Amino acid sequence: MSARNAAIAGDRRNEPFAHDALLYRDAATFLDGTMHFIYEGVSLGEPVAVAAPPANVQLIRERLGAFTDMREAGRNPGRIIPWVLSKFMDEHPGKRVRVIGEPIWSGRSEDEYPACVQHEAMINVAFHGREASILCPYDTSRLDPHMVKDAYATHPTMIEDGARSASDAYDPYSITEAYNVPLSEPPFGATTLRFEVGGLVKVRRAVAEIGLDADLPPDRIGDLQSAVNELATNSIMHAGGSGTLRTWRDEERVVCEVRDFGHLTDVMAGRLRPTGGRGGRGLVMVHYLVDLVQRHTSQTGTTTRVHVLR
Repeated sequence: MSARNAAIAGDRRNEPFAHDALLYRDAATFLDGTMHFIYEGVSLGEPVAVAAPPANVQLIRERLGAFTDMREAGRNPGRIIPWVLSKFMDEHPGKRVRVIGEPIWSGRSEDEYPACVQHEAMINVAFHGREASILCPYDTSRLDPHMVKDAYATHPTMIEDGARSASDAYDPYSITEAYNVPLSEPPFGATTLRFEVGGLVKVRRAVAEIGLDADLPPDRIGDLQSAVNELATNSIMHAGGSGTLRTWRDEERVVCEVRDFGHLTDVMAGRLRPTGGRGGRGLVMVHYLVDLVQRHTSQTGTTTRVHVLR
């Protein structure tokens, strides 16, 4: 274990927050791990929530009741911390809670996966000191080996076949930075609009045009306009007063990208549930409004790409 990882592990010895990865290979090992976690919580009087893909939700529902479909609530990984986990914790003030959350499943796209890993890593930062336990199942029979390997970096504790052990590879900040990679170039034919102060009307108009071309419902066009308007406003206010908007669509989604010369250094930006006032609401609402947020940031600038499914 590296000196940095040892320091992180040492900081967590008296940590009331637990974040474990459950490695399972079939329905039986999934149920063995999750039901033990649930029944232990029930015996202690702790509120329990479950958010998983439909097949696994059904396995638990047949035994206990209805739970959340993670393919809907967590389609955008950036929604999970503020709108699934924090929301459940806030609904049970003064109580220790436990949550089963399965944000990574076979079929997650290459675009979605980096945001999933960063989400898993940032759980540890978001809930440090909170009275909560989160169990994240990983299907070792279906996930690529590198995804299971990443789980060791994002979870301080691993569970497999009933055995619980510390992860020597746990390093949430390094794995988050490892997936902070440049985004692919937009496809040929993407529209480009340079905007400055006073140019937000043109930004909203450009978003509406691509939404109409893609036959998005009016409410989804409105959501996309609000998300991009927030990003463009941030570029104007905090990244030198200007930026570039690029838009395109394919058979599955509409994509809008905002580039500017700012450097976003707060790894939790957009991931924390607002506690009052307007401060910090903008980026978290971007995650709430769209189906995926991709971001790459460096000292030379930030690119944020938002997707809405058609």
